[in-house]
Amino acid sequence: MVLIALLVLGLAGYLVYASLQMSHTDPEARCKQVQLIVEKSKGQKFVDENSIEALLRDAGLYPKDKMMDEVNTMKIEEVLRNNEFIAEVECYKSSSDKFCVKIRQREPVIYILPDGRSGYFVDATGKKISNTNYATNIITATGTIDQKYATTSLMELGAYIGEDQFWNDQIEQIYVKMNNEGKPVIELIPRVGNHVVYLGSVDDYDKKLCRLKVFYEKAMGTVGWNKYEVISLEYGNQIVCKKKK
Repeated sequence: MVLIALLVLGLAGYLVYASLQMSHTDPEARCKQVQLIVEKSKGQKFVDENSIEALLRDAGLYPKDKMMDEVNTMKIEEVLRNNEFIAEVECYKSSSDKFCVKIRQREPVIYILPDGRSGYFVDATGKKISNTNYATNIITATGTIDQKYATTSLMELGAYIGEDQFWNDQIEQIYVKMNNEGKPVIELIPRVGNHVVYLGSVDDYDKKLCRLKVFYEKAMGTVGWNKYEVISLEYGNQIVCKKKK
């Protein structure tokens, strides 16, 4: 037991020493290298190493060639966190006169373009991202959309479509309108064919799309992609098709 205790104390002492050595910087040293790391994203990359460097240079905070003691870690983290596409930031100085920046970006899953208002992104946590200076091919929702609906129901539908390769390739746009009861209903605009998919309410969207996928795979190759004007998934377990006139 005594030997184990001594080993534990020795290990703890070494870790403290190593930590102090890693955090120690020579006050006369200059930053020789900046290491920028943006974690890999499942979807599109809205921030990368080049954009992070440009952001720090514009703010006059890029550490390269500055005295290590003059590099303000907290200020750099603050500036980076002000970017709406950045979820987490970790900055630290190494003992080799290197400054490290690790970034985890937010994951936008849908772009919202409401009638008569400016567009915005919504990420996988339901956070609104108002910055729109980005070209993107993620699913877009247009129409009569309020923010609460966008950051809940539409966010979930957008994430579902984006994570499913079949639907990500198939669905080009989500259109939202109000029914006679003043409730939002959804139409899906596909990339292939001249029909509209009427989803109705967002409830059970996964089951509705599962039925549609089976219909596409079994029927559309036979009847043709342009035979129908509307394919409705609104009612129960059935699919109702309206032929073109």
